[in-house]
Amino acid sequence: MEMIHVEEISTSALRSRQISSIHHLRQISFTPKRSKKSEVIYKFTQQNLHACKLSLTPQLVISLFLLMGIIFVPIGFVALHASRSVVEIVNRYDTECMPDEFKSNKVAYIQDISVSKNCTLAIKIPKFMKAPIHIYYQLDNYYQNHRRYVKSRNDKQLQYGLHYIQTSSCMPEEYSNGYPIVPCGLVAWSMFNDTYSFVRHGAPLFINRKNISWKSDRDHKFGEKIFPFNFQNGTLIGGKTLDPTIPLSEQEDLMVWMRASALPSFRKIYGRIEDDLDADEVVFVNIGNNYNTYTFGGKKKLVLSTSNMLLGGKNDFLGLSYITTGFSCIFLAVFFALLHVKNQRPDHDTSHFSWTRKNTIS
Repeated sequence: MEMIHVEEISTSALRSRQISSIHHLRQISFTPKRSKKSEVIYKFTQQNLHACKLSLTPQLVISLFLLMGIIFVPIGFVALHASRSVVEIVNRYDTECMPDEFKSNKVAYIQDISVSKNCTLAIKIPKFMKAPIHIYYQLDNYYQNHRRYVKSRNDKQLQYGLHYIQTSSCMPEEYSNGYPIVPCGLVAWSMFNDTYSFVRHGAPLFINRKNISWKSDRDHKFGEKIFPFNFQNGTLIGGKTLDPTIPLSEQEDLMVWMRASALPSFRKIYGRIEDDLDADEVVFVNIGNNYNTYTFGGKKKLVLSTSNMLLGGKNDFLGLSYITTGFSCIFLAVFFALLHVKNQRPDHDTSHFSWTRKNTIS
């Protein structure tokens, strides 16, 4: 009887093992196979992808800071030298081009059409200026980034003219005398209208005013067959008037002005002088001081600047920032090296950790 009982137990155990193995095989057979892409996604979602973690040892940190300093400092000196090689002349003329009797009432001067707005300034060239010499006008305390100002325009109208009638965004310069305005909006209405002409040795200097705007603006944003219409015909004139016989695609002053600046102090290109100017040479500038910046306390400046292939115009900030960052990295590298030498211990030594010290004390 005992032998039969043992055989029954062994037989039942064998059957249970067979059933479990068959069930396991069925589970495996019914498990769907994943593609390589789904396998990668599965490993990513389950955080099973292979990872490489950088071990920031003191030697590596010191080497990285030192390497950054060695790279940044020479780049900074090169950029600073390139910026200092640019010759730039900046002249503020809004206060100089004003009669003495209007010094105390500048707004009355600019609004009085009977008073001449022309003046002449003498500019002495400090260094040799190689052509092309770029002419900019600079405006300070002029917020072209104001929300209502920036929105008061219509880019579709600049392409299609009077064929595009949905110009409500141009308010309050949408209509004048009952007719639509092309180009509409405050941005075009307030266009800069000061003029400059240069004289050297008694002869006028030619100013090239072609190709001062972006090519994409000339080719795509301003229509070739769209002409100014009913522009500056209201009771209040904002700025420059446009020639109604010239299409918008050739009104490059307008294109330059329509690119609103993000900062309250900005420069916009006026033209280029394509003749070299010698050192200590005197150039006379005839200025038409027409644009009203006196109402809001703005400033107007005339800028003459050369350029180079590396940075373009004059800008010391880039070079100084590289030099400052480079020397800061070198200083940190030396500081961390001294700290490491003073507190040097074997790698992977955990005896100085706070939790290790607490356990040791306890």
